[in-house]
Amino acid sequence: MEEFVVYILYSKKFNKTYTGFTSNLIERFKSHNKLSTKGYTLKYRPWTVIHIEFFNSKTDVLKRKKYLKTGIGREFIKNLIQNL
Repeated sequence: MEEFVVYILYSKKFNKTYTGFTSNLIERFKSHNKLSTKGYTLKYRPWTVIHIEFFNSKTDVLKRKKYLKTGIGREFIKNLIQNL
């Protein structure tokens, strides 16, 4: 069974966050920090993974990602950064 991960990246240098999901965190992280040649994450390297959550379904991981982009979710992320 495929496993999905929602992750939050943090760029300390630019004080930016990025929330995404994948089924292969290591490859996705490499893409964000080294391989990508375009997109939002390219501009704010380097990134650090500050939070991950695992899910068994794509539906559940997408729900959680959407939640993390709401006001309450952003507060959760802000608290994570304050506790780094």
